[in-house]
Amino acid sequence: MLDRVTTVENAVRQYVQSAQTIMVGGFGRGGVPFTTVKFIADHANEYRNLTLIKNDANEPGIGIDALFRQGQVNRLIATHIGLNPEFIRRMNDGEVECELIPQGIFAEKIRAGGAGIPAILTDIGLGTEVEAGKRKFELNGRTLLVEEALRGDVALIRADRADRAGNAWWRGSNRNMCVVMGTACKRVIVEANEIVDVGTLTPENIHLPSVFVDAVVPAGPLPHGDANAA
Repeated sequence: MLDRVTTVENAVRQYVQSAQTIMVGGFGRGGVPFTTVKFIADHANEYRNLTLIKNDANEPGIGIDALFRQGQVNRLIATHIGLNPEFIRRMNDGEVECELIPQGIFAEKIRAGGAGIPAILTDIGLGTEVEAGKRKFELNGRTLLVEEALRGDVALIRADRADRAGNAWWRGSNRNMCVVMGTACKRVIVEANEIVDVGTLTPENIHLPSVFVDAVVPAGPLPHGDANAA
């Protein structure tokens, strides 16, 4: 069986490029691929003009905040930015574009992208700023918004455990958006807290099968030594 374990440097240099749309897993700290993101931030001149799709903007000083501070991101598609006042300032100053999407719709748009569905219909957001610029569809007497699916060039996600073939497992809420993002991108890099031999994970406990994964890389410690973000 193909061994997909490699270094963070090899994985990023093989699959990540400037001007890509990159999905980044995690909410808060759980599921965030801090090690992979740090490599991209440490090589800021090589990775620029990025569009990021992530549930939140992280907190100041951790995760994707480094990419914002170094001007590597042109656009963020997210559900929540309130924990990062510096990002909000940059957004208000026009340094970075931000599209905010209700969290359930955000997840469903990514799931649709992974399932090959071009768009979903929803009544969420009607009569609010969410509907601005979006097409509407009449169905059985109801007006619905057309929400186009989200897809990316590369998914960066962090699993609690992955085997050498790329099968991945998450503990609790660390799974968050990671699994659907792993199905909705052309390439997937799984950063794993623990890398195990093939056969260690029982089939019924695999959340993301190896067929979706291109590279498995070892994860470094979480910020501030927090080894068990929920």
